[in-house]
This record gives sequence, C-alpha cells and structure tokens, in this order.
Amino acid sequence: MVVQSNLSTLNHCSSIETRKPATVLDSIPSINLKDPESKTHIMKACEEYGFFKVVNHSVPMEFIAKLETQALEFFNLPQSEKDKAGPPDPFGYGSKRIGSNGDVGWIEYLLLNTNPQVTSLKTLTVFRENPEIFWSAVKEYIEAVKVMAFEVLELIADGLKIEPRDTLSKLLKDENSDSCFRLNHYPPCPELQALSGRDLVGFGEHTDPQIISVLRSNSTSGLQICMKDGVWVSVPPDETSFFINVGDALQVMTNGRFKSVRHRVLANSHKSRVSMIYFGGPPLSEKIVPLTSLMGKQEESLYKEFTWWEYKTSAYKSRLADYRLGLFEKKTHQVQAIE
Repeated sequence: MVVQSNLSTLNHCSSIETRKPATVLDSIPSINLKDPESKTHIMKACEEYGFFKVVNHSVPMEFIAKLETQALEFFNLPQSEKDKAGPPDPFGYGSKRIGSNGDVGWIEYLLLNTNPQVTSLKTLTVFRENPEIFWSAVKEYIEAVKVMAFEVLELIADGLKIEPRDTLSKLLKDENSDSCFRLNHYPPCPELQALSGRDLVGFGEHTDPQIISVLRSNSTSGLQICMKDGVWVSVPPDETSFFINVGDALQVMTNGRFKSVRHRVLANSHKSRVSMIYFGGPPLSEKIVPLTSLMGKQEESLYKEFTWWEYKTSAYKSRLADYRLGLFEKKTHQVQAIE
C-alpha cells in the first residue's frame, strides 16, 4: 500500500542536520534464538553494541503483516480523522512533535498502553472505526512479541548467571508492568532531495529509558545507531526479523556492563517507513539498582538508587538527545568519566 503523506510541511529549521554520510553496519550481531549458544552471543552484543537482531523467532509473520496493514490504513486516513485520536496524553495519536520539550521529527505515531488494566480514552478513539480488527491485530502482535522479549531476557539472565532466570522477565510479566507499544509512520518526504545532502530527522537521537525495546520495521531504511567511537552507522532493514535495544534501566541493572544504545531515524525521500516497538518497562514502584548477584565484593554501584517512576518522570522532562542517566550517576563516576 502506498501511503500519501498527510503531514503538513515541517519546520525544517528544527529537523534538518548536516551530517557526513553514515556507514552501513554490515556486521550487526544476529542472534538465532534456537542456537544453544545464543546466550553467549547476546551477552557479547549487549556489551559491545547494546543492540542486536533476532532471527528464528516465534512471532508469526501473519501477525506482523496484519498489524502493518491495519496501521497503514489508520495512517492513510484524512488528517482530521487521525487528529480525533490525539493529541497524545501521552497515549493516542501524535504528529511531528515528540514529547513536550521542543523535539520534532518527520513522523506521525500511535502510542498505546499494553496494560489491559489501564485504558486510555485516546486508545479507545483509535479503535473506534474497526475496533475488532485493529485491536485484535494489536493484541495478537503484542502478546507474541512479549513471549519473545521474555525469552530474550531469560537468555540474558542465563548469560549473566542470574538466579532465578526470570529475575528480569518477571518485571515485564508483572500485571503492573509499565510497558507500552508504539506504531511509527515516517511518510516519504519529496522535499528531501532539495536539501543538498543534509538529513531530515524522522526521530532524533536518543536512548530508550526502559529495560529493553523490541523493534520491527518494514523494508525501508532509516534506522541508525551510534557506535562507541561516536560514529553513526545505518542498520540495513529486515522486515522478517526483530531488533533489540538495551534500555537505560538495563544499563543500570548491569551496573554499566551493558550500554543503552543511542539511535535515531532519518527520513526517506521516496518510501514510507513503518515501525512497531514494544517498550518493556518494570512496575512504576520498582527500584532500579544494579543486581546484587552481578556485583563483586569490592564493586560499588555507579548509580544512585531510584524507582522506575522517578527515572521515567525525569526522562520525559528532558530533550531526546540529553544524557538522561547523568542525573542518576554517582558523582565519583561522573568525575572519572570527565577525566
């Protein structure tokens, strides 16, 4: 399906960046979940990249195709119809503005709560037209992706030698888990060709605050991740696989052994990009601290103790590109980092 952009002209001054062309990352860690050594490969990927691709997963392709079709049908509605599901509160429909602190992008999106006990009125509006079809597609997809996310977290626990092995996954399984689901649409931008090699930002650089994020996108490129040396690299799209991001919370829980990955999305001049992201977060009251079993006898925590609610509240008051964990690092670590 070809989706025509319904977004009005964006304020280019705040969404264009001059960049050197990013290199293409041809060595993305690819984890086969059926491989007996997958936990070892995941550990290495989390330590070196904070990012990896999952293949041979259990999510049915028909669930993916059904949800993408429903998402495109929604995003292809007249702007006035889509606006009935917005503005986001934070759930619901949004376009161009990302958060409330001045960030913008060439994007429109739907943010949905994955907790059935918490229903947003904006969410109900989204499913007003075809509630049975759209909502069932969302639920099928999320439930399948959750199972895969649990498996990934338990493999991480195995690799870290954490007991019990559901130490991480139970935080997402908890009925009070503060997880959410986002459908992003990056319309084609014909004006991009006139920007003379500059990039139009679809979604600005950031890390994800949660424990992990599970991303799936169509075959349109645009995703980039930042390497340890600060170089941005393009991630080749793979519509049959999933990409896993280490989040800020998991970085803290491993006391910095894993690093949350900084990433962004750039617009495409010809093709629409659709992505689906499950953000796996713990309950709001959960204390985010390094796991005791990972701490050596002489090892000190690099971070102050805080709850997920405290970190989430702080993160959403910041700009996308801010180093959000900086406020929660202990001063001794901050001094060492500067030196």
